[in-house]
This record gives sequence, C-alpha cells and structure tokens, in this order.
Amino acid sequence: MGVQVNREELEAQVQEMYRAVAEKPQGEFHFETGRGLAERLGYSAEDLERVPPEAVESFAGVGYHFDLADIQAGEKVIDLGSGSGMDAFVAALKAGKSGGVAGVDMTEAQLAKAERLRVSRGITNVSFHNGYCEAIPLESESFDVAISNGVINLCGDKRKVFQEVSRVLKRGGRLAISDIISDKMLPETITCDATLWASCIGGAMQVDEYRAAIEAAGFQVVNVRENPQYKFLSGSAQGACQEFGVKSASLLAVKR
Repeated sequence: MGVQVNREELEAQVQEMYRAVAEKPQGEFHFETGRGLAERLGYSAEDLERVPPEAVESFAGVGYHFDLADIQAGEKVIDLGSGSGMDAFVAALKAGKSGGVAGVDMTEAQLAKAERLRVSRGITNVSFHNGYCEAIPLESESFDVAISNGVINLCGDKRKVFQEVSRVLKRGGRLAISDIISDKMLPETITCDATLWASCIGGAMQVDEYRAAIEAAGFQVVNVRENPQYKFLSGSAQGACQEFGVKSASLLAVKR
C-alpha cells in the first residue's frame, strides 16, 4: 500500500483543528462552518432553530443525509464524529423521547461543548462518548441507524470503521453518511500529509474503493449522490478537487 500517513501525527492534527472549530468557529479553515453551510447543504431552518445555536455555529459537515437516514420515532441512532453535537441534536428531534442518540468523538473540546449544550438545554435523549470510529465504545447490535458527516475520511483505517459500524448496527440497520471521496487515487504527496488529512482532503478514498469497503463490512449500498453545493475554501484544497476529483457525496447503505 506504499507509504502511509503517520497516525499519531494525523490524530494530533485532527484534534487541534477541530478543537479550534469548537472554540473559535469563526476562524479561517480549509472548509466552511456554520448555519449558512448547513442550510445550503439541505438542513431545514425549522430543525436548525430547534437545536442549540452554539452547536450550529461549529457545524463543519460536508453534506445532508437525514432524508436518507429516515430516522423514525423510537429508533436508536449513533453519530460517528459527533463534534459539537449539531447532527446528534437534529437526530434526537427525529428519534423523539422514545428513541435516543449516542454521539462518539475523540476531540475533548468538541465533546465538552456538546455535553455542555446538552445539559444546558435539558436534552435527555442524547449522550456523548469519548472514542474512536475504529473502536466504537458501545455494544454490538444496539443501534437502528448510524450517521456521520465529513468524519470517516479523517480516519486512518476506513475499512475498520465500516466493520465497527456493522458491529454496532442491528440487522437491517441503516448507514446514512456524507463524506469526502475522490474520483482518482491520491498521490503520496497528499495522502502522507497529515495537515491535508485533517483538512478533509488527504484522506479522501477513491470512490470505488470506498464503496467496496462498505460492502465488505456487510452492507448493501442502495443510494449514492454527490453534493456539488459543498465547496472547499482554500486554493490548495480547490486544486486537489480539480485535479483528483475530490468531492462530497452522501450515501445510504443497509446492513445485510
């Protein structure tokens, strides 16, 4: 597989970047953040008005997939890379008091902000957990739906992530995610650069390999769509998009 990104360096870069997103969401990043981005991607103003605005301002997702997830009242949802909690709180609106949402994230600043918002708003059907997508700290076959937004591309071992998602989902469970993928294989100058990984570029998996990794974990992919409304901000990121077809996509897969 050639030279790979340094995992420890990648983790440090990701944690530092997303600590900044939590604490200073108005800062300059390779990517856009906040409510304007969320609405352009497809989130409804009604849903955004019902979740903590501080979570919305730190939103750094890459797509919209709640229509694909089709979360029903009473369902149990896991949000991989839950950040400051916006998607977890939106999912909680759909799951209702009879359902529940578990957010998993490795960045302490994001978890602290999400938990503070949860407590201050008295949101009882959401919990947040410190952990990695490659080693989810929750029980097997305990969720109906798994969601994730712009996070799996940050993970060093995506195949392990999908295996873990399959483990925690019930049979027939749904995986609804938005992520960054690429048309072409990225060169080592990009895939070995932890900063570009942390910026959601260097970890973009080639689309056919991405789909194969999902299917190998026991899923059937039933819907894939691109998100042309998502744009990177920096010149270097835009260059990678043009040269290698780096882009955002949302998909729905069902556990067989």
